[in-house]
Amino acid sequence: MSGRVLWTPSAQAMSDSAMGRFMSAQGLEDYESLWRWSVADVARFWAALWEFFDVQADGDSSVVLSDGSMPGARWFPDVAISYPERVFSGRAPEAVALHHASELRELDTWSWERLRRETARIRAGLVRERVGRGDRVVAFMPNIPETLAAFLAVSSLGATWACCSPDFGTRSVIDRFDQIEPSVLVAVDGYRYGGKDFDRREIVAEIRDALPSLRRVVTLGYLDPAAGDWDGAFPETDEPLTFERVPFDHPLWILYSSGTTGLPKAIVHGHGGIVLDHLKWHGLHGDLQAGDRFFWFTTTGWMMWNALVSGLLTEAQIVLFDGNPVAPDPAVLWDLADRVGVTTFGTSAAYIHGCMKSGTRPRGDGRSLRSLKAIGSTGSPLSEEGFEWIYEELGDAVWLFSTSGGTDVCTPFVGGTPLKPVRVGELQARALGVAVEAWDEEGRPVIGEVGELVVTQPMPSMPIYFWNDPDGARYRESYFDMFPGVWRHGDWILLTPEGGATVYGRSDATINRGGIRMGTAEIYSAVLRADEIVDALVVDVPDPAGTGSSWMPLFIVLQEGSTLDDELRSKLARLVRTDASPRHVPDEVIAVDEIPRTRTGKLLEVPIKKVLMGRDPSRAASRDALQNPDAFDWFVSYAQQRLADT
Repeated sequence: MSGRVLWTPSAQAMSDSAMGRFMSAQGLEDYESLWRWSVADVARFWAALWEFFDVQADGDSSVVLSDGSMPGARWFPDVAISYPERVFSGRAPEAVALHHASELRELDTWSWERLRRETARIRAGLVRERVGRGDRVVAFMPNIPETLAAFLAVSSLGATWACCSPDFGTRSVIDRFDQIEPSVLVAVDGYRYGGKDFDRREIVAEIRDALPSLRRVVTLGYLDPAAGDWDGAFPETDEPLTFERVPFDHPLWILYSSGTTGLPKAIVHGHGGIVLDHLKWHGLHGDLQAGDRFFWFTTTGWMMWNALVSGLLTEAQIVLFDGNPVAPDPAVLWDLADRVGVTTFGTSAAYIHGCMKSGTRPRGDGRSLRSLKAIGSTGSPLSEEGFEWIYEELGDAVWLFSTSGGTDVCTPFVGGTPLKPVRVGELQARALGVAVEAWDEEGRPVIGEVGELVVTQPMPSMPIYFWNDPDGARYRESYFDMFPGVWRHGDWILLTPEGGATVYGRSDATINRGGIRMGTAEIYSAVLRADEIVDALVVDVPDPAGTGSSWMPLFIVLQEGSTLDDELRSKLARLVRTDASPRHVPDEVIAVDEIPRTRTGKLLEVPIKKVLMGRDPSRAASRDALQNPDAFDWFVSYAQQRLADT
C-alpha cells in the first residue's frame, strides 16, 4: 500500500548520525524543521555546514552569498579552496582509501599512500606537459583507480577534468571533448565487458585526430599492459603532492547533458560548490562515517562516478567496479558487496527491478551481507514493488534511500535522510538547503499533486556556467525560461504533506538507460547516417506497471525505394551501438510515412511519449500548432491500438 512505512530509524541511529548531531547543533528536533530552517536563509545554512565540516580554505569565509540571483549567484567570493586537498587531508598513509575490482582485475585495495603516490606521479607528468590552471584534461577511461588518480592530479593543478566512458561511440566523445579544447587526453587501450574484450585503440586515434588542441595522448594498457605508455608519461617521482588553491567557483570538472536538442551542454561545476554540497550529500544525507565502505555501480560517463569519488571527502572508503553488473548473473554486485563488506550499496532502480525479475537473492549462495546498512537507488523512479523487494530480501534493518537529482547540479534535489521513516514508493525528503517545490502550469506550488520540479533559491553546486556560452543565453534557456528567476529542472514530482516525494520521470526527452543519459539528438545523429533513413523519432516509454523497465521504439521515415528489413534493422542497431551507446539500441524499429513536427520544425518527442503512455492526445499536443497534424494522428491511432492489444 502506497505510503506504508517500511523502515523507521532508531533513536540511537538518529543521535549517532552526523545529520542528527548537526540538527541538534541548530536547536531543532525533527527533519522537517531542519529542512525549513535550511531554506529559510540559505546563506546561514551553508555557513553552518562549512563550520560543521571544518572546511579549510584561504581567505575570508564570512561572506557566504554576495549575490543570490538565479542565474548568477556568487558563493564565498573571498575564498580559495582545493577539492583534492580536502580529499587527502589528515589521511593515515597505511589506511585503505579504496577497494577496486573489474572483469580484468581481481579485487584489491589502494592505501592512501598508494593513491597519493599515483596522483603525484600523474601530476608531475602533466606539469611536464605544461598543464596548469585553466587547462582542460579529458579522459576516455573506465571506473578504475588510475582514473581517480588522474582526476585528483588534474584538479590539484587547478586544471579542469572531463571524462567519457570507453563504451561511448566516437562521435559522442568528440562532440563532448571538442567543445572544451583539451590539452591532454588520457585513455585506455580497451576494456572487458560481459567477458568480451573491446579494443578501443582505433577510436582513441580517431578522437586524437579530431581534437587539434591536444598536445599529448597518454594510454594505459588496460587490456594489454604492453599496449600503453602510461608509465613512460607518468614515471615514479619523489616530488611531493601539492595543491593549488583556487577561487571557490573555479572550474573543477565539466559534466555533459544528454544532447537532446543538439550538442551536449558542457556543464561546469566549481571546486567549492562541489566540496560543500558533497560533504552535505555524503556526510549528512548518506551518513558516511569512519569504517563505512561506500559503493555505487556507475560508469565514468555518469555523474554518479563523480558522486562516488566524492565519498573520499568523508572518512569512508569507496569501492570501484568496472564491468557488466549482470554477467554472468545479477549476483555479481552482491558478491562484491559481501566480499568487501560494503555498508552502503548504491545502484539503479533498473538493476533492482532486474534482480526481482531474475529471481536473484542478495543473501543467497552463502552471502551474508552482514555489513550492509543502506541501499541507495537512483537513475529512474523505483517502483513500489522495488521498495517491497528490498525489505523482503534484506530485512527491516536496512535503510533504503531513493534519490533524484541531476547532472546539472551533480547532487540530489530529493533523497534520503537517516532521520525519517522510509515509506513505500516515496523518496524520504527534500534535500537540505534545496528549496524544492512542485509547481503547476501557472507557477503555483502544489502539495499532493504532480507538478514541475523547481528550485526557488540558489545552490552552491548549480553550474557556474556552460562552456562556450559567453552571455549565458543557453544556461538561462535550459533552466530559467519557463519560470524566470526559478530553476525548472524538467522532472515531474509530487510532494507529500509529510515532506516526502515521488518523482515520475523526465518531463523532457532525455533517455536514461543503464545509468547513461543520452539525448535523442545523439541517436538521430547515428541513425541518419544510414542512406535509407530520411527522418526519425525515438522515445523511451516507461512500463505502466512501474517495473522500472521501458520500451524504446525508433520510428523512421524511409528513403523512397528502401525497405525496412532485418538487414536494415541490424545496420541501425550497429550505428547506434557504435556512435552513441550500446545501451541505447532501440527495442523496435517502426517505419512511418511522416514524423510529426511543430510549425517551427521541432520534433514532437515529449507529446508522442505521452500519447504512447496512454495520455489524452488533446492534452499532449495541439493539432493547430503542428506542421503536419496528420502525422500526429497516425501516432494517436497506433498508440490506441497498441494499448488495446496489451
